[in-house]
Amino acid sequence: MQMLFDDTYKTIGAQSEGVYKDRGSKFIAIALPVISEDEVKQQLSEIRSAYHDARHHCYAYVLGAGKDAHRFNDDGEPSGTAGRPIFGQISSNDLTNILVVVVRYFGGTKLGVRGLIDAYKTATADALENATIITQTVKEIYTVDFEYPLMNDVMKIVKDEDLIMRNQKFDLACKIEFEVRKSNASSVYEKFTKINNLKINYLATT
Repeated sequence: MQMLFDDTYKTIGAQSEGVYKDRGSKFIAIALPVISEDEVKQQLSEIRSAYHDARHHCYAYVLGAGKDAHRFNDDGEPSGTAGRPIFGQISSNDLTNILVVVVRYFGGTKLGVRGLIDAYKTATADALENATIITQTVKEIYTVDFEYPLMNDVMKIVKDEDLIMRNQKFDLACKIEFEVRKSNASSVYEKFTKINNLKINYLATT
């Protein structure tokens, strides 16, 4: 038996910060909600600019409802001591669509591998503890093309299924774009396909 896809995921509602200090070194963790790799690049660039005098800007991110895309980076720290512990905290909190950057100001004393792992892990944990964690619903986006006489049939499904309209064009040839909760998507799709001379297209999952 196939398991049903879980159509909710956890992320953070807004930016949050955490701080950890050890032997003069200061670790500032910044957690941000993100939805694309382009957004990750932009936020990294802004943080590097804002903390341009820091020694390291280590980070990890996870994207997608299914946590399909993830990456971590040690930014010059010994391999496995920074990005992976940051990523580990994101994973243990079961979060996605999130970027955590930990900025390090070096205090003059080396902390060693264990000290670094603890520092990056603890700073990240502090930022996530200070964050507002929210649950989002996975939605699928579709377009429907139809002739004007089918308007009542189409709008009845929109109303009955409580679909969220994103765009609409009502003319002789009509087009609507809507989003629907993933768990309801297949039944909604089926209802539309039963209307003759109507075309439904899947666009994306968000």
